[in-house]
Formats: sequence, C-alpha cells, structure tokens
Amino acid sequence: MSTPYPPHQYPYPQQQQPGPYPYQQPPGPGCEVCGAMPAAPVTVRGHQGMVVVMRFLRRQGVLCRTCGLAVARKMQADTLVQGWWGPLSMLITPFVLLLNLGELSRIRKLPPPATAAWRPPLDPGRPLLRRPAGLVALVPLLALAGLVLAVPVLFVIGMAVDSRGSGHPTLTPGSCARNVADWPEQDLRPADCGSPDAEFRVYWPDDPSCGPGDYYAYPEYSRNGDLSLCLHPVRN
Repeated sequence: MSTPYPPHQYPYPQQQQPGPYPYQQPPGPGCEVCGAMPAAPVTVRGHQGMVVVMRFLRRQGVLCRTCGLAVARKMQADTLVQGWWGPLSMLITPFVLLLNLGELSRIRKLPPPATAAWRPPLDPGRPLLRRPAGLVALVPLLALAGLVLAVPVLFVIGMAVDSRGSGHPTLTPGSCARNVADWPEQDLRPADCGSPDAEFRVYWPDDPSCGPGDYYAYPEYSRNGDLSLCLHPVRN
C-alpha cells in the first residue's frame, strides 16, 4: 500500500525560471547614452540650409525619455536657427520641424526611467519656446506665414478686381465716343452721336485692319476685352 503525499506537495519540485525575473520577461534594452530603462527607438531629423547647398541630419538610437527629450530639443533648436538659409530650405524646414513634433510627442509618452542609470543622462534643457533659438526662429516663421497668407489674399483681391472689370467703359458698334486724353493715349468715353462731344463712331473691323484714317480702340473697351474696335472720326 502506497503512502500518499502530504497536501500541497508533489514528488518532483517545480521548475523555476532562471535569472532575477522568475515570473516575467526581463525588460528591454537600456538607453544607449545612460543605460536607464525603459528605452525605445528614437529617430530625430534636422536640416541645415547653406544658401546654395543643404544638409539633412538624423540622430537615431535607443534612448530613455530624458535623453530622448534632450536630443529632440537640441535638433529642433539647431534646425530653427540653421534650416532657413536657402530657397529650397525655406520649404523643407517646416516639414522637418513637423516630423520632429510627432517624435517629441512619442518620446513624452515614455514613462520616466525606472532603473538607475550607469552614466548621467543628457540634460533636456528648457522647452524650445523658452530658448533663444525659438525667438530667433520667429522671424522666418512669421515671414513664411505672411507669404502663405498673402497668396490667398492676393488671389481674392485679383478675383474681386477682375469681377468689377478693368474700369474702362464698354463701347458697342454703332455708338459714338470721345477721347478725353491726348493721343496716342486713350481715355474713351461714350458720347451721344448727335452731340458735339462725339468724336468717333465705333464699328466692327470688316478686315484685319481698320479703314484709312481710322483708329484702333484698346481691346479693354470691347465687351469681351480681346478685340480691338475701330474708331471713325466724326466731323461735326
């Protein structure tokens, strides 16, 4: 007759996982700068404009929250100062800054280091808007914003002016007109054909050219603005 084992005891001991983490997976890699954990892959980009040529920068590595903020803020500050000095760089730099804003947001979501660092971490410093580089960058940023806003504003103004026309009166064939400017300048105004103010009778050109002794009216005096009417002097 076999002897039962005491309660909660088994003939063989349970296998334990080796190492200092018996019931959980060991943490991921530490920060490559200070060794603290947790850390995550970080990619920060920069740009330098040098009038004719340009330079694209990138810092990539596994960093903790503290070191990641330091690297991202430094790259952003350098780009804010050095990224505008070139025609193409004026357009590239805003996109680089926006990409880094997304990476900065991801870095801030990392929890603070939970393990001791074997080397001092990088100093994140002050936020960008509280650094001199942020104040210096306000000049090109405001200029760029003004340029971006000026394009639609000028477009709207141009459309409004075009909708009102050029300001010249429209002459129709068969009507009469007078010129209040000195030739060859033209400032034509409609006039009653029976009045002494009428100087010219307006007509469509039958041929590519007007008749002998007649004048061409500027195209803006026609209804469509693309055809030159003819002006025949009227003898009063």
